[in-house]
Amino acid sequence: MKGKGCIVIAVILGLIAVVVFWGSGRYNYMVQANNDVLEKWANVETVYQKRANLIPNLERTVKSYAKFEQETLTQVVEARAKATAVNVDPTNMTEADMAKFQQAQGQLSGALGRLLMVVEKYPDLKADQQYINFQREYTAIENSIRSETVYYNGSVKSFNNLVETFPGNIVAAFFPKFSVKPTFKAEAGAEKAPSVFSE
Repeated sequence: MKGKGCIVIAVILGLIAVVVFWGSGRYNYMVQANNDVLEKWANVETVYQKRANLIPNLERTVKSYAKFEQETLTQVVEARAKATAVNVDPTNMTEADMAKFQQAQGQLSGALGRLLMVVEKYPDLKADQQYINFQREYTAIENSIRSETVYYNGSVKSFNNLVETFPGNIVAAFFPKFSVKPTFKAEAGAEKAPSVFSE
């Protein structure tokens, strides 16, 4: 009986060791996937911040043209203030947090789009070297925003697949930080990107 008891204990200990080894490996894999999402989110925030940082220079350039519609410029400045005031904790981000972030950034995009259309009425402003520099930087940043949000969504998809499917969902159930993460949703009309330059 003692021999059989030892065998049973050895088998149980062996199974426990396998489960612990498997669980730790799966946990480490999830940590890496989670860190990848956080890195991609940091890149998203960086490009949006770069866009916000362009606006003070744009404001100075536009203000030098006295006849320019002040209300349009004010809308851009106010939208920038709202967009930069939205802080999101990527380690605990919800769909509501993402929606709030996207809404604020979308309002800034809309205000900038309206300002760029108004500038078309001012040939001297359009020809201003500082404004031309702004257009160049703005176009590059908008392209980066599109790229970084795609990379972020791809990273989140991989992470969510990991924590929602078996056997990852078992490990995720024990660790709240491995909860499903939100993605960027396409905005209405996003398929028709506004042109920065006049035709």
